[in-house]
Amino acid sequence: MSSNPTHPHNPTGLAGALARMFVDSKLTPLFILASVLLGILAVSLLPREEEPQIKVPMVDVMVGVPGFSAEEVEKRVAAPMEKLIWEIPGVEYIYSISNPEQALVIVRFKVGEDVEKSLVKLNQKLQSNFDRIPPGVSFPLLKPRSIDDVPILALTFHSPTEDHYFLRRVVAEVEEQIKQVPDVSETHMIGGLRRQYRIQLDPDALAARNLDPLSIIPALQAANRQNKAGGIVRNNREIIIETGGFLRDVDDINRVVIGVFNGAPVYLRDVAHVVDGPEELTQVVVFGSGSASGKRHEDEAAVTLSIAKRAGTNAIEVARKVLEKVEMIRPKLIPSDVQMTITRHYGETAEE
Repeated sequence: MSSNPTHPHNPTGLAGALARMFVDSKLTPLFILASVLLGILAVSLLPREEEPQIKVPMVDVMVGVPGFSAEEVEKRVAAPMEKLIWEIPGVEYIYSISNPEQALVIVRFKVGEDVEKSLVKLNQKLQSNFDRIPPGVSFPLLKPRSIDDVPILALTFHSPTEDHYFLRRVVAEVEEQIKQVPDVSETHMIGGLRRQYRIQLDPDALAARNLDPLSIIPALQAANRQNKAGGIVRNNREIIIETGGFLRDVDDINRVVIGVFNGAPVYLRDVAHVVDGPEELTQVVVFGSGSASGKRHEDEAAVTLSIAKRAGTNAIEVARKVLEKVEMIRPKLIPSDVQMTITRHYGETAEE
């Protein structure tokens, strides 16, 4: 007979021992509850947004081409630039827009490409081949884009009684207040008419004083300039001396001397009429309701304000803060006959 002692056989091994310990332990329910609570906390703190946070480097390449038609811009600038950019590793798509005297080339790199490295590669490629660009073309201006540049909120201000010029001035004041909201990165106004000084020349008055329109432009540019004339150092302090000044109102513009006739100065008011008002109408933004909304009314003048958030922030929270800010300033800045409609709300769709 053998005298060797027998040992209990444990077929489950280490995993079974750990499982038995958790099954028999009174602390197991507490661990499960803590895990569930931590999961709920993590989900609640996770930034939510409509657009996914993926790296898709995009760069706008803007080029000025003075004197070129849209067809010349396409053949001599945009097309050669596209061929050149295709040589860069990682480029996936290239789009170009050719307008008179300017070209815009949009470069999109592959998903996952490093944004900074892509921008450096593109800049180096353009710099090293700048000698191939036609004479007179400005150096390309590079402006990187990202998914965070997509607006999360669009507020459309419209009115049945006010015009585009008035609406833009109202929205400009609202925009200044929204820029103060934390985590707002960029705002942009669409539509409306800007304030502009328009100079309406009198051809007969110009001819009577031997002047032409081309002579007025340099005079206005010189008058609307401020230059540093020097400085005075005294008691370890420097006093900067500047000459000239900027044109501030219609009276300043009217007093600009544009020439001399018969030994007397010729002022702008002698040959032109200066109008302080809206710029010339080149585009129109209107707001209206279709049949899907259940109501219809005439199209109204409108201005849309788009708002983008900072990278990594919660779209829901940023949108909520912006809307709270608008409601707070509404009684002071927004007239009663101006309505506001939310035409984009990525914070709301992200929460869904």
